Amino acid sequence: MNQTCVNANEFLSELVSAMRFDLTVSSKWTDEGCLLDLSGEDSHYALAENGELLDAFEVILFQVFGRELDREHRFVVDAEGFRQTRKAELHAMARFAADQVRKTGRPFTFGVLNSTERRIIHMTLQKEEDLFTESVGDGRERRLQVRLQ
Repeated sequence: MNQTCVNANEFLSELVSAMRFDLTVSSKWTDEGCLLDLSGEDSHYALAENGELLDAFEVILFQVFGRELDREHRFVVDAEGFRQTRKAELHAMARFAADQVRKTGRPFTFGVLNSTERRIIHMTLQKEEDLFTESVGDGRERRLQVRLQ
C-alpha cells in the first residue's frame, strides 16, 4: 500500500482516539487514492449532518499529507458505505441533469456540492459529447452547471 495512505491511517487513528470516539480506521489504496473507512460504535457521529465529520477529516488529511499525493489522487473517508451511497445518488443526479438540459436546452445548475461531489458529476458527464460541465462562482457559492455544447 502507498506509504502516504499508511501514514494517513495512523494519523486519523490517533485523531479519532484523541477525540475519544469508539472508531477503528482501516485503509486501502485505490485508483481514486487513499480510502479510509471508519467503523465502530460511534460511526453514526461521522455520518451526522450529511457526513460533515467525514468531510472535515478529509480536509485535515489533505492539509497534513496532500503534498505527498499526486494530483489525481485524494483522501476519501467513509463510514457504513455512506460515500458509495452518495456516489450512486450523484450519478443519478448527473443523469437527471443531462436529461433536463437535453429536453429544455437550458443550463442546469446544481445546489451546494463540495468539491469531491462536483468532481464526481464532472467525471460522470465528461464522455457526453453534447454536454459541457463547469463550476461557476466562488467559495461557498460555487455551483456546478451542465449545459449543451
